[in-house]
Parts: sequence; C-alpha cells; structure tokens
Amino acid sequence: MAKQYGEALRTIRLCIDSYNNGVPTGRYYHPGMEEEACAFHSLAQFLVGAEELMDEANFPQSFTSKRSFAPLPETKPGLTDESSRSGKLATFAIRIMFRQHASWQGSVTWVEGKGEQTFRSVLELVLLLDSALGGCREE
Repeated sequence: MAKQYGEALRTIRLCIDSYNNGVPTGRYYHPGMEEEACAFHSLAQFLVGAEELMDEANFPQSFTSKRSFAPLPETKPGLTDESSRSGKLATFAIRIMFRQHASWQGSVTWVEGKGEQTFRSVLELVLLLDSALGGCREE
C-alpha cells in the first residue's frame, strides 16, 4: 500500500521579521522539519531550504530532475505543528500543490492581509510576497 501524505505537508508557514532593501529575514515552519523552526536571512536561503524539505519528503513530487554542482545535503525531517506562529512584519501560508517545470505552483495566503493568491512559478510567488511587503519596507 502506498504511503499516505497529509495536506499539511503541502503548506509552509513563512514568518517575515524584517524586510530591509528588499531582503526578507525571519523563519519558517513545516510539519516535516526536525527543528521547531528554520531561520533564513534571504529569500534564496528560504527557497533552497523549502525545496530540500520537499525533496526529502518527496511531496509534492518534483516532475524534473534537479541539476547542481554538488550533491544536496541530507536532512531528516520530523513532525511539528506550528500553525500559530507569526512574523513581526507579516505571515504567509504557502501551499505548494505541484512542482512542475522546475518551479512551484500553488497558493499563498497573507495571514494579516486576509488575502489569498495563486502562483504559477517561484518568480510569481516572489513578486506576490514583495507586493505584500511593499508597505513594510525598512529601506
């Protein structure tokens, strides 16, 4: 019988604590993480960490092979429920439905803004996050 995955594994809770010169910092939570939270100091750091989580869980499955200069480090995810965490500036629930065409597709919910938008690529997700954080800039 195939292993069953819960819908909770599709969602990453992104907590933004600062947004200086277009660079977000904060932490993120996921049910597949061994640690309580994972801190990040740039958007690239968050994206790579989230991709590693999904690769380790193999959910949602990637439809393309990853190319890299070196093998990805191994991670050992555990299970936590961090749905009540919030960022100092903003909190987003990123729901990744698919990983196709070497990108992500899904929806992002701005918790404080009470709005939800779908995205068809990581670039579109980045632009949505930036549009929400535009009023929070500390430049």
